[in-house]
Amino acid sequence: MKQQYALFFDIDGTLVSFNTHQIPSSTIHALTQAKANGSRVYIATGRPPVIINNIDSISHLIDGFITTNGALCFVGDELVCCNPIPKEDVMTCVNDAKEKGYSIIVVGRKDVAILDPTGAVDRIFHQILAVKDLDKAVPLEEVLQQDILQLTPFFPPEYETELLARLPNCISGRWHPEFTDITANGADKGKGILAMARHQGFDPKHTIAFGDGGNDTSMILQAGIGIAMGNAIEELKQQADYVTTSVDEDGILNALQHFNVI
Repeated sequence: MKQQYALFFDIDGTLVSFNTHQIPSSTIHALTQAKANGSRVYIATGRPPVIINNIDSISHLIDGFITTNGALCFVGDELVCCNPIPKEDVMTCVNDAKEKGYSIIVVGRKDVAILDPTGAVDRIFHQILAVKDLDKAVPLEEVLQQDILQLTPFFPPEYETELLARLPNCISGRWHPEFTDITANGADKGKGILAMARHQGFDPKHTIAFGDGGNDTSMILQAGIGIAMGNAIEELKQQADYVTTSVDEDGILNALQHFNVI
């Protein structure tokens, strides 16, 4: 008999290949089978909802979403949790970006604003990650009227510690060497799993989480079984309960077979 779990998947580098920008057919097959066997399928991503646009091939399988690294979680039209960044920390970071001239993405409750003086957002998000719909960004002043769920500044790791010391209500989850995702204290993917478990009525211990980057650490540690992709950063592999093959080498299929989910 197959095991039933609540399954949580990061998108970029986990569900979606950095090489093809697609979900491998083996992953689609694996998730379809897991769902048929009684498991639930959840997304757990750093992306805000407005740019979750590369998983259409499995959209019919998804039971709920952890987005913006746990700051906004929902099931259908029903809100599970929302944890905005305090406005004073938002303005500290935004003003620092303006003063020092680095690029930043500001994610509001409904909209996204982009300041890109260095061209880093265009170069990485458009050209490397193939993120669509960033052209839907709105003026910063408009977004700052909303609750701010996430800040994505483009600076190296060595500056991150210095800035975070000035953001007392925030945490950071880096999954790319050139930028990090900043959210409010208490907003991470691991806490998103706990919020979803409370809302959906399943045991957090009976979960499996898949990830590849630094911002996946909290859910890899929180889940009953934390799985790092073969293409994951080394630090995440060391924290994981199991390391599967890469996203391009049927990693999700292999892991779900290993744990008797399919």
